[in-house]
Amino acid sequence: MEKPKSSNMKILIVDDDKRLCGLVADYLEPMGYEVKKAHNGPEGLKMILEGDFHAVILDVMMPQMDGFEVLKRLRKESDIPVLMLTARGDETDRIVGLEMGADDYLPKTFSSRELLARLRAVTRRYDVSERQAAGAGNILIFGNLEIEKDSRTVRMDDKTLNLTPLEYDLLTSLADSAGRVLTRDQLLDAVAGRNFEVFDRSVDVHISLLRRKLGENPRNPGFIQTVRSVGYMFKAPEDQKS
Repeated sequence: MEKPKSSNMKILIVDDDKRLCGLVADYLEPMGYEVKKAHNGPEGLKMILEGDFHAVILDVMMPQMDGFEVLKRLRKESDIPVLMLTARGDETDRIVGLEMGADDYLPKTFSSRELLARLRAVTRRYDVSERQAAGAGNILIFGNLEIEKDSRTVRMDDKTLNLTPLEYDLLTSLADSAGRVLTRDQLLDAVAGRNFEVFDRSVDVHISLLRRKLGENPRNPGFIQTVRSVGYMFKAPEDQKS
């Protein structure tokens, strides 16, 4: 099986299930990843903030500090990619995690191949975002919405919006193509740099969260329009509400 391009990709898994941590490490290490483990929230948060990891696999249900609280504290300090795990299939957990800044989500019934695909996707997205931030230097303005690419800052009515890296990348991909429909596959390619195995539904969740932060009315959006059975379109300036 193909190994990741970087032979020193460092991953931290934070989970109180030691058996699962061992299985994940046994699967990823032969693929070229270096895997470290933490078995409670405080220990995991400390290791993340003091380490130089490329991504974190974070369980939701843990003693002392759950995964949501770890993520909340982490996002105040770092944009490191976070893949959340949960033993429950509740969609609420998924939406809460994504809204708090997780990059993706997996139930604990995941297959090893799906874990690898999701992990590659979130780390690739992060690498692409860093390159885009280094190379961009222009500002997009759509009415009261301003996207400043050099600082990766989004403002609405002069108020800075707190977007996750993925939400920012989705917004700029759509805004750069204003007036043109982008399919879900095109959006996935745009934020990841290439095709990867992610369910289309995860794009819909991220778009929904992005719309909420933009203050969009789902029935009459001012910026991001759903094109049924196809994808999404950022409205051209002349079509946007004043």
